[in-house]
Amino acid sequence: MTEQKGKAQSPTFDSKDYAAIEAMDSFNTFVRKKNTFLFSMTAGFLFFYILLPILAFKPVLQQKWFGNITGVWVYSAGLFIMTIVLCTIYIKRAAKFDKEAEAVIAEYRAKGGN
Repeated sequence: MTEQKGKAQSPTFDSKDYAAIEAMDSFNTFVRKKNTFLFSMTAGFLFFYILLPILAFKPVLQQKWFGNITGVWVYSAGLFIMTIVLCTIYIKRAAKFDKEAEAVIAEYRAKGGN
């Protein structure tokens, strides 16, 4: 292994005026939209996830739904499906959020930012 002597390597950062970006209406709209999406998806997921241990000991999920398969198994499988669906939705929305973030940075640069 060779060791580099002399210069310490430091990461390079783009110089941006984050206070100016934060003051932009488009940025605030973007953040509000993204937070609404993320918090609502998280709240929905947690609601159904936490509901499982509550309902697992109730008669509704202890009944046999398909042959010898009880509702707990069906509900649990539904949670896996829900997770896959939510991840897929997030991946698609994340691409849109990336484009919106790029538009905010482009607007910042058009106004004279770095």
